[in-house]
Amino acid sequence: MKIDTSLKVAPPPQPRPAVKPATTEAGGEQVRLSSTSQVRGGEPPVDSGRVMEIKQAIMEGRFRINPEAIADRLIDTARELVNAQRRG
Repeated sequence: MKIDTSLKVAPPPQPRPAVKPATTEAGGEQVRLSSTSQVRGGEPPVDSGRVMEIKQAIMEGRFRINPEAIADRLIDTARELVNAQRRG
């Protein structure tokens, strides 16, 4: 596999302003956003410094992939999603 080193690194995304709870016009009911939506409104969930470290390690051939850790985390995420659907 050849790594294309001609790609330019994009600047990190600018943080979005915090999201305030919205209200409906008719009943004045409060609407709450999911935790995923709230994360997007605050600090970016990506550590751009860590991303750069990983890119550098890939370019230098030092990056190791741990398939067991990836599989474990995918299974954990799937369990969380199933549990959230059951509760919701």
